[in-house]
Amino acid sequence: MTFPGRILVTGGAGFIGSHLAERLLSMQCSVTVLDDFNDYYDPALKRANVAPHLANPSYSLVEGDIRDAELLGRIFDNARFDMVVHLAARAGVRPSLKQAPLYCDVNVVGTSRLLDAAIGHGIKRFVFASSSSVYGDNEKVPFSESDPVDNPVSPYAATKRAAELVCHSYHHLYNIDIACLRFFTVYGPRQRPEMAIRKFTRLISRGEAVPLFGDGASERDYTYIDDIIDGVISVIERHRGFEIYNLGDSNPVPLARLVSLIEEALDKKAEIERLPSQPGDVRRTYADVEKARRMLGYRPRVKIEDGIARFAKWYREHRE
Repeated sequence: MTFPGRILVTGGAGFIGSHLAERLLSMQCSVTVLDDFNDYYDPALKRANVAPHLANPSYSLVEGDIRDAELLGRIFDNARFDMVVHLAARAGVRPSLKQAPLYCDVNVVGTSRLLDAAIGHGIKRFVFASSSSVYGDNEKVPFSESDPVDNPVSPYAATKRAAELVCHSYHHLYNIDIACLRFFTVYGPRQRPEMAIRKFTRLISRGEAVPLFGDGASERDYTYIDDIIDGVISVIERHRGFEIYNLGDSNPVPLARLVSLIEEALDKKAEIERLPSQPGDVRRTYADVEKARRMLGYRPRVKIEDGIARFAKWYREHRE
């Protein structure tokens, strides 16, 4: 099968979605982006993400909600997509603690509506963006796709796991190829402003206190955006059937070490504010990427030191 020519990217104005759209356009694909430009963070940042492509005849932008079945029907009627890459979601662990019904509605019901539209229009290939949060506070490391994931510790994590199960049911019933991608703490240019690396970079640059929750020993498997996009492209090229894949760097970094790397990249010392651990946070994330290596040829290449330096350079050039 040839590489898909017409792809719908939901959430395509966001951080990961805008990078994916950019890559697909460079590969001569026709890209339709569906995004609701909600106010989870400043919509102007998402407008800036899509602005460079609006004049490209291979790029279409539709503003709307994935839960709107009538809108989805019109979009699918007007374009003969080869596949769907579903990145749209309500993101973030901590906000989900206060908005659990909204997270369930967007992340689970919205995914079901999108799958219904895809099936109804004969689309046989679907990629779903899941999250490393589904592993919860797993004691076994690294996290493998075969590990039990029955104990999510936040509504956000629960909705991502529920959506994976919905995807499996659609694969089973309709023989649609579906890949669920468990992303591990993606960072890089255009990262969402509330995420740690961008937030810490902003605060250190301004000489403001950096809030560190817990003792600084928590670890995250930070994964540079270019490696994630390489993984998604490999899924589009190679995946068939139903599978779940970890896409991470497989190199957990302690929070205190992350702050040090940002200090080095900015050549500026951080002022630290110690705060208690937050509900819903996990102690570590750590991706076992052997399955993705074996089945997709996935090879993360950007080490955290280089990735932070690249991000700091981008931040200085695009300072808020």
